[in-house]
Amino acid sequence: MALVTVLYLLYLSIPIVLLLVGSFGETWFNTLLPSGFTGQWYLQVAQDGSFRRAFWVSLQVCAGVCLVDVIVGLPLAYAVYRASSRSVRIATRIVYLLPVAVPPLVLAFGFILVFSSDVLPYLGDRWVLMGGHVVLTLPYLMQTLVGDMRHLRIAELERAAESLGAGVLARFRDVVVPSLRHSLASGLIMVAALSIGEFQLSNLVAGFLTRPYPVVLLQAFYGATGFACAATVILLALALIASVSGAFATRGTGLRGSPA
Repeated sequence: MALVTVLYLLYLSIPIVLLLVGSFGETWFNTLLPSGFTGQWYLQVAQDGSFRRAFWVSLQVCAGVCLVDVIVGLPLAYAVYRASSRSVRIATRIVYLLPVAVPPLVLAFGFILVFSSDVLPYLGDRWVLMGGHVVLTLPYLMQTLVGDMRHLRIAELERAAESLGAGVLARFRDVVVPSLRHSLASGLIMVAALSIGEFQLSNLVAGFLTRPYPVVLLQAFYGATGFACAATVILLALALIASVSGAFATRGTGLRGSPA
């Protein structure tokens, strides 16, 4: 079992290590490892206007998606959890998990049909791109929150608060939200990672000036290998930064709302 675990970790880490090594290699052509050492590839990525713009687009879209997912997902997950009918809970769960089963390309074609019409000519707008990411990521946050509400027995905590005179809003604010702060943090880490790395829907929905980083990254693979490796390492770092930032932001919100 230990050997299998080690082999699996090596299988996961070797491509990332090779990307990191290749991003500092001067030349890499038909060899196992690159030759030479240089930092010029990172400098070229930083000087490329399209990559700089895509970097900020990805950060802005990720931040907006995390915010919208929390505003929409938390009350919706609470409503699903508190639904009195089991059949309603099952039906609602099927509906909010549907985007997970539908390929992103199908959702992208739907967005193209809707937002390229004369009534809604907004295809390529940043808000449309953000909306697509919300559709793709919200089910993961919802599933995390609903599952943890059952595990934490939020209903029992609410009944205790209700017996002390707390109303619906007070229970939601003082019991539900503080209890779910760690669930929100873990859910937002997943949301941020999915949003930063999303390519299929973004490639079809984004406009030229609103292309996120993964879409622009595709063009790097038609050039120098070192440049492509450096650009990919930056994407990995971007996903890590966005995930950690979302986790810390949610943790801070939860701590402020939790009782002493």
